[in-house]
Amino acid sequence: MAAVTIVVVEDEASLRRDMIEYLRSCGFDAIGAKNGRELDEQIASRPVSLVVLDVNLPGEDGFKIATRLRENPAIGIIMVTARGSTVDRVVGLELGADAYLVKPVEMRELEAQAKALLRRLETSNGNATPPAPQSSGQPAMDEGSWILDATAWALTSPAGVRVSLTSMEMKLVSLLAGQARQPATRDQISVALYNRRWNPDDRSIDTVVGRLRHKVENAIGETAPVKSVHGVGYVFSAPVRVI
Repeated sequence: MAAVTIVVVEDEASLRRDMIEYLRSCGFDAIGAKNGRELDEQIASRPVSLVVLDVNLPGEDGFKIATRLRENPAIGIIMVTARGSTVDRVVGLELGADAYLVKPVEMRELEAQAKALLRRLETSNGNATPPAPQSSGQPAMDEGSWILDATAWALTSPAGVRVSLTSMEMKLVSLLAGQARQPATRDQISVALYNRRWNPDDRSIDTVVGRLRHKVENAIGETAPVKSVHGVGYVFSAPVRVI
């Protein structure tokens, strides 16, 4: 685990120090940054696997930083904030955060979130640039099928349009792909995405689905195959093959 670098972006010096020391005690290479500028310097100087990101930062806030970080799907994002409302959590997830912790931070929960997220990122670390498409002389996919690349975190349409996925989007599509075009319930989705039962007051599932639909539709120029099933959940309505 020593090769895994985590940057803790927190302007409160004592909390930043506590999180760094705890993560180091868990075997991670943890370093700190007070703001977005220092984070950019750390990322430019070394490979970074995970960012623990405070929302309330001076200057550029955590939401804006998360938007920039999401351009690199190989970096995981855990947002940390004193604001624990559902709205703030949904905003963070909508901007691409993979997990959300509320202050005061429980260090064991931070460790668990970091380890779980890094396990999901493991296959794509060092592979932020998706591999080149196969040549036309090779059978890239079954005719009419979507392709889910579990290594590159990408979804490719039958027409060959490639869409990069965040961690949450990858988990969602992986679940739906395994349903053989049968709907997944909200409980199934909530467990897959957040490891908890679904709460009807929590709209974060709809946020992840909406973000995925918007991304896919912008890329392919038509309706995404992720459909809502009233009273049940969601279904991937087209055939999809996982590679």
